[in-house]
Amino acid sequence: MAEILTKTRARNIFYGGSIFFVVVFIALTAQSHRHIVKTSTAGMPLTEQVALGKHVWEKNSCINCHTLHGEGAYFAPEIGNVMTRWGVADDPETAYEILDGWMQAQPSGIEGRRQMPHFEITEEEMRALSEFLRWADQTDTQGWPPNDAG
Repeated sequence: MAEILTKTRARNIFYGGSIFFVVVFIALTAQSHRHIVKTSTAGMPLTEQVALGKHVWEKNSCINCHTLHGEGAYFAPEIGNVMTRWGVADDPETAYEILDGWMQAQPSGIEGRRQMPHFEITEEEMRALSEFLRWADQTDTQGWPPNDAG
């Protein structure tokens, strides 16, 4: 025999289903939070110098030409792993010196080649930018973006 769905039964199904899905949502949120807290992608601490380097990155609109972990423009090289490619990811002083020297040499003057403009960046800002790029380089991106270029 088929039973008739009354207003009371419909309301009870609605409230019961709502409560059930709210409980499921809360449980999944708690489980996700536990997982995220345990699996940090940070390879090195987020320091004030790293934050200043990010500010320099944003102030000079580096993302308008470069990509960082696949985000940004594709006019210039991906720099999310540039410190590893240069072989200086573990040496802050050498990373700064190489980045500073490379930036001072821009634009290169080679005709017919894409050229980076020269930016007026202080030594403190350059050191911070170097630390930001080291921090980005050491972030666990789980293999993204695929970039084997040297």
